[in-house]
Formats: sequence, C-alpha cells, structure tokens
Amino acid sequence: MSVYDTRRTMMVDNQVRPSDVTKFPIIDAMLKIRREAYVPDEKREAAYMGENLELAPGRVMLEPRTFAKMLDALDIGPADMVLDLGCGLGYSAAVLAEMADTVVALEQDEHLASEAEAILAREEVMNAVVLTGPLAEGAAKHGPYDAIIVEGGVGVLPEAIEGQLKEGGRIACLMMEGTLGTVKIGSKQGGRIAWRFAFNASAPVLPGFEATREFAL
Repeated sequence: MSVYDTRRTMMVDNQVRPSDVTKFPIIDAMLKIRREAYVPDEKREAAYMGENLELAPGRVMLEPRTFAKMLDALDIGPADMVLDLGCGLGYSAAVLAEMADTVVALEQDEHLASEAEAILAREEVMNAVVLTGPLAEGAAKHGPYDAIIVEGGVGVLPEAIEGQLKEGGRIACLMMEGTLGTVKIGSKQGGRIAWRFAFNASAPVLPGFEATREFAL
C-alpha cells in the first residue's frame, strides 16, 4: 500500500464521511481514483489536503468535501450522462465516470484539456471524453444531460448551460457572492430550474460565469 493509498483512505474517512456523504458509489469512486495523478507533479504532496488546489491561475480542483457533497446532492445513477464543466486535469471526470454511464468533460484551458485527456487515457478511464471550448457555452451537441456539475464558482449561470439540462435533470453550482459561496442544486421541471440550498463552500469564479455589474449614473 503506497503513501498515496493511505492518504486517499484518510481523505475519505476524515473529510468525506464526516460531511454526511455515505453513498457507496461515491465512497467507492473516491477510494479508487488516484487523486494524485490528476494534479501538477509539483503539487502531488498536497493532493489530499482539505482545501481547493490551484491548477492554473484562477482555476482549482475543488476540495474533497465540496466535491463529494456536490456528488451526493446530485444523486448520479449508472445510466446518467453527465456534463462536467471545468474539468481541470480530469479528476472530477474520472470520479464521475465510476458512477455514471458517460461523462462529457469540458475545459477551455487548452493546456489543462490536453493534459486531462492524456491522464484519463493513462488511468484507463474509458467512458469520459474531454472537449476543449468555452465553458459558458457547454457542449450542446452531446446533450441534453441528466446531470451537470460546475467545477468552480458561478456568479451567473449562462443560459446556454440551463438549456443543456434534461427535463428532470439536476445541476450543482457553487454560487459566489464576493468571497462567500453556497452550493445550490437545481432541478429542471416544466422547462425551468428550481434551486435549493445545499451547503456553504468557496471557489474562484470560472471564466464566462462572472456576474455582470450594472452601473447607474
């Protein structure tokens, strides 16, 4: 058993389970997927820390607690097609791929996207595909999706993303107001998304998801 295997078990036991995340598919996936493989080499020692891990300027891998609680609230099933927005180096896509039928992972940072594709191939994750493009536009040609997860802060959710969620589908967003954030879970009914509060968290707002300020004279 490697030191990373031990840290992975400790992450689940000390960060995930105490956050009331107990569903077997989530626990199993987070114990299986090698988080250290999906971070920059120089940050491997920090892979299992309980905080957001910077991947690029303004871009993070969400802390294990936040990510696990989002998965728990989304209740992803084995027949689901999931859109993973802002997949970074692919960790989230790999975990989701253990739980869902298919994962479409979108990344607009070309370096992160190419690295994610290479890592997922190396780790033999076969049911996740990485696409490169603007996060705010989503990946309509593969949708609509049973579930969408946004891997970073959201000021305003772009309409294009709302339109890619199936009727009855679920979406998890970390809504940021200044430095304060709340994860909200949306459910699409009658063509509209109804939101509920899930828990507090924080992350940098993703490009294209910034809230526009209205200036008045």
